[in-house]
Amino acid sequence: MYKREFDNLLLNKLPKAVLFYGENEYFLDYYINYYIKALNLKDEALILDYDEYNFNNAFHYLSQSSLFGDINLLVIRSDKKIPKKELEALLDITNKSDINYFLYIYKGSAKDARSIQSTFNSKNGGLWVRFFEASIRDGMEILNPKSKELGLNIDNYSLQHLFILLNNNIALSVNELEKLAILNREITTKDIDNLVYSTSSIPLEGLMLDIFNKKNISKSLYKLLELGEDEFSILRAIQYFINQIFLFNTYIKLNGSVNSMEILGYRLPKHIEEQKANMAIKIDSKKLLKIYEYLLYSELELKEAKSINREPLIFAILIKIQSYL
Repeated sequence: MYKREFDNLLLNKLPKAVLFYGENEYFLDYYINYYIKALNLKDEALILDYDEYNFNNAFHYLSQSSLFGDINLLVIRSDKKIPKKELEALLDITNKSDINYFLYIYKGSAKDARSIQSTFNSKNGGLWVRFFEASIRDGMEILNPKSKELGLNIDNYSLQHLFILLNNNIALSVNELEKLAILNREITTKDIDNLVYSTSSIPLEGLMLDIFNKKNISKSLYKLLELGEDEFSILRAIQYFINQIFLFNTYIKLNGSVNSMEILGYRLPKHIEEQKANMAIKIDSKKLLKIYEYLLYSELELKEAKSINREPLIFAILIKIQSYL
């Protein structure tokens, strides 16, 4: 089922075993907190993140009984598929006791999740929920109350601007709202452009994908310019993006795998992590070095150019980068 169906279901009962997956990082984690609050838990839940999962530990936890009716909430958050037999055993023991709940937050690809989805069926006492990239409506339903909770003085237009700027990413938008609340004054689109865009390369994901896939970049570039981004901000964000690709390239060569947490210090959504890994694999270090050198030269060229010439110049710079790939 999908989010709205699941939310309607929650009005009447709390499902005991649920698989969550999809392209919306915020909601993948949101329902963990929802269950913790609904079950009135504090530190009692067992949350196993990524490589922390161990079947024996998870099964033993759900096997515990309580004289005081304490709730067992098992949360497994991973980008790896749990073997079917282990999943079936966890589902079985979850449904044998009224005090057991099991949430599987799968952060791998949606394609791989389909085989897991078949295990979370009504026969096994489970259900699945798939999330998609958030629409503006989805984003505003979260960001409006969040901004009020933080006491932020920000209008709907500025909220939408922030959300679109961060590529419809609710989790990042919520994080930025918390940072903006520190200013303790009215927040405008100018504040967002100055304080948010300069630290994030998210709006350029589409543009960089077009560059690396050797597609027409006109639409992506002009969309950024229409949003009010200047040529210098775009160039700085490209430099930041290329630096990330270099880090991915180096890490993959050394380890033969990808882990954005170890590379960047924070975990990217799975589909973005895979995109950057694929880009890094396709390009060698020598080409990346050439792009680095060209970006340094281009920065100087852009600074010396008259304002009227900067738009065609940034377009030419991107075309040149594309030629190195």
